[in-house]
Amino acid sequence: MSQKQSNYRNPWSKAVCFVGLFSPVIIFYFLCLCTFSVFRAVLCFTFFPQIGDIPNYALLFPIGMWMDTIVLCFSIVLPAFLLILLPGKITRSLRWIFSSYFALFFTLFVFLEIATFPFMAEFFTRLDGLILEYIVQGSEVFTMVLRGYTLIVIGGIAFTLIIGWLIFRFFQKLFESYGNYSVLQRALSLLLIIPLLTIVIPLSSGNLAASPSDGAFSSSHLANQLALNSTFTLVYAFFSRYKMEKDPGKFYGRMDPREMLSRVRKSSGIAEKDFTDPSIPLLHHQQSSYPRLRPLNLVIIIEESLGAEYVGCLGGIPLTPNLDELSKEGVLFMNLYSTGTRTIRAIEAIISGFLPTLGESVVRLGLAQKDFFTIADLLLRNGYHTEFVYGGESRFDNMRGFFLGNGFQKVYEQDNYDNPVFKGTLGVSDEDLFSKANTIFRAHGDRPFFGLILTTSNHIPFEFPDGRIALYESPKNTRYNAVKYADYALGNFFKFAKKEAYYKNTLFLVIADHSTRLKGMELIPIKKFHIPGLIIGPGIRSEKYYKLASQIDMPPTLLDLMGLSTKHPLIGRPLLTLPGNVPGRAVMQYSSTNAFMVEKQLIVQRPGLPPIEYTHKNGKVEGTKSKFNPDLYRDALAHSLLPWYLYKNRLHHIPKENSYGSITYPSLP
Repeated sequence: MSQKQSNYRNPWSKAVCFVGLFSPVIIFYFLCLCTFSVFRAVLCFTFFPQIGDIPNYALLFPIGMWMDTIVLCFSIVLPAFLLILLPGKITRSLRWIFSSYFALFFTLFVFLEIATFPFMAEFFTRLDGLILEYIVQGSEVFTMVLRGYTLIVIGGIAFTLIIGWLIFRFFQKLFESYGNYSVLQRALSLLLIIPLLTIVIPLSSGNLAASPSDGAFSSSHLANQLALNSTFTLVYAFFSRYKMEKDPGKFYGRMDPREMLSRVRKSSGIAEKDFTDPSIPLLHHQQSSYPRLRPLNLVIIIEESLGAEYVGCLGGIPLTPNLDELSKEGVLFMNLYSTGTRTIRAIEAIISGFLPTLGESVVRLGLAQKDFFTIADLLLRNGYHTEFVYGGESRFDNMRGFFLGNGFQKVYEQDNYDNPVFKGTLGVSDEDLFSKANTIFRAHGDRPFFGLILTTSNHIPFEFPDGRIALYESPKNTRYNAVKYADYALGNFFKFAKKEAYYKNTLFLVIADHSTRLKGMELIPIKKFHIPGLIIGPGIRSEKYYKLASQIDMPPTLLDLMGLSTKHPLIGRPLLTLPGNVPGRAVMQYSSTNAFMVEKQLIVQRPGLPPIEYTHKNGKVEGTKSKFNPDLYRDALAHSLLPWYLYKNRLHHIPKENSYGSITYPSLP
């Protein structure tokens, strides 16, 4: 009997004729999508008491289908290409390979969803880096799991094996009747695979790579986790652990944790009596030197790529007349340095007071997606409303996921703007951003709030609306013009904010994330880390602060000025109450090179190479010191190793609160 005759008699042929060349991958896609959805529905039913009161919790289902599609697109792209390349006869002869491929993936998906139930019951999160920690620990953990969840483990394995076999047999029969397609038909089918590639390629690497932020829609970590699937979270955790995480001890040298913590404590100037909890080694009490009847609101404005070299009041090119004028109303930090060269490095420093890890920023790392200290989490526990206001897509660099998992109640992004004045490649303009922020802050009325604003206009491709500024140069879309426009938008924000009731009760920090991209052959181009920082608020007198400072000093300085006495794990210093005899300090990371700067001394650490000590002046390295300072080097090493130690051991957090608006601390063991 011919293949054509067989197709008409075999019941599977109707399905093949209907869906065509891609019938196996299409059927596999919908089978998996339905399976993920069923498991998600059961999980939602199981945890409904915890998520039932969350506004718009039902959004997790359509969001979940998109997250499932991301995973499935990666799994079907290979067989889709093979179906195009291979003639029907060869495809049928290889049906056991195709069937095994689909059965293996389907079995994996099902098993991981089953394993999610006991894991989520224990940790309220999908499978993540903790599972990888268990795998590394080996037989002891598996013995413990087997004893604690014997029926679930045995039943889950048996069920998935049965499902795997059924799926294998299903696709075996499907491929038996797979049709013949001409070379022209297969060539034209390439056009149908383009949409698949538009999903896979952008989400496989770079700043817009798929991340937990894609499923984050709520301030509830549990609801956001339910919108994901466990295959995605486990793969992301694996990527995080083996690609983005790097142990600095392998590159710079080792140090006993007790010495490391002791040196960091001493460098931070925190009195031993102020440390409160041995289980969180850097948790300490900070008493505000500016007591207020009611702590102030807080607004942090992070200006994109605004290096000191572009700021007139810091001796740079006169591109910022509005910031220059505002600098006369508050504290201007003359020697403030960024910790890194990317926005997420600034976020981890300014919002979490965290030093840069050697690999990726903690904003993108798996173990920091919940229970990681942020100033938003601290203020939320003290009755503040917390929000992130952005003009672009907040999934960029996983910001949305990190923020919603760590104290931010609301994230505003590009889709939240109605009829913006200007919309460019990166989102709405800075003036739209600030207008939105002002409206949001005004709506809080008398309720205390914390708002984080991140600008975008001063970023390639430097797009902004016409007619706002006198251009510094031609053509229009250049960095210098973008800086002028960003300054224009900032000035407008303060002009309007000063007319609002919230202004008189709000502390403002205007600070850059970093300067422009670094060039040159210097190990650490210090001058490129120099950034503006300005604090304006009630009772803040106008002054210039000349001592060396770092972005990590901003959170404790702000808490101090807000009048909020509290406990936190920050190692930054409250700068305005720092004793005069304490030298200034800054930490910088340039690629894999770390720099520790204390006044005019500079220790540079490079992977696999001995450290070098320099002297510097006005942002320029003057030369190596003839006599090496071993104590300064040990301090530098301690600060390089600290972030990894805190991250891996989950020690950068504050204890769970027992009630809203108050923090209680566990008794010592």
